[in-house]
Formats: sequence, C-alpha cells, structure tokens
Amino acid sequence: MRPLLFLDVDGVLNPDPPGPPDGYTIHHMRPAGYDGKHDKPLHVRLNRAHGALLQALPYDLVWATSWGADANTWIGPHLDLPELPVVSFPPSLGRTVRADRLWISYKTATLTAYAAGRPFAWVDDEITPLDNRWVREHRQTPALLHWVPPHTGLTDADFATLTEWAKSL
Repeated sequence: MRPLLFLDVDGVLNPDPPGPPDGYTIHHMRPAGYDGKHDKPLHVRLNRAHGALLQALPYDLVWATSWGADANTWIGPHLDLPELPVVSFPPSLGRTVRADRLWISYKTATLTAYAAGRPFAWVDDEITPLDNRWVREHRQTPALLHWVPPHTGLTDADFATLTEWAKSL
C-alpha cells in the first residue's frame, strides 16, 4: 500500500511571495467559506505543473487544508488533479495547547488518526518541531512532516525529498 501525502494549499501550492513567482498564474477565487466575508476575491497563485508532479509521486494524495472540500472545486481543476479525499478538521483556533503547554498544529492529531497506521508525508508551511515530536511520540509507522517555506511554495527540492522518502520505505 502506498503512503499518503497530505497536501496543504496556502503557503504550499499557493505561495505568498513578494512578487509573482515564475511558472505561477494568479486565479481569483471565492470559495464557499470565503463568500460574504470580503469584497474582493482571493488572489491564489498556482503552478499548473505541480498537478502532474504530484500525481507522479508514489503516494495517495489527500487534501489536508482549511480549504476543505473547496480544494477539489477551486484548486484541483487548475492543477489538473482528480477529485481527492479530504481530511475534515475540527473547528479550531489554528493551534492547540497541550497539557505540557506546548503548541502543536490543530492538524497534527487529526492527520495521524486519519492515516490509521499507514505511512504518510505531510507538506505544510505551519509544521513545527513540536509537531514532529508529537508524531514521533504517537506513531509506530513512518511519517515525514515536511515544512515548506510559504514564500516559495513547493520547489523541485521538495519533490525530490518526497520521492526519496517514499523510496526509503
């Protein structure tokens, strides 16, 4: 069975650089959770080549983003991705305080539970060393938590890291 690849959108597929990065196009979007909150649409930067690169990876792709099911409607089509499974996250303030007063991403425990013992990689721009520590302490199967700089988004180096990790399993 192939490992899972949990995909975040903002900061990973939609970087926030000071200027438009090469290979990216800007798309104006109003996903369901965004309508009525702002007058202007979101300016989402996407690199169409990422769709083929993601599908070529030896993983089963899963959306792990605050976009939720909107990722299949608004993001996937611009990348030529098929409809992907979506992890549902509980309502949250973004980070959760643990009993030892350390902060971890609200996604961490949910993704670990969703994987149900399958190896997984997770690409996100909000992963911290504490998230890595929590996963190490709560899993027996391999997991790669791969931080992506939000100003660059996924790069060739990230795709190489994901490929090599999957091959190492």
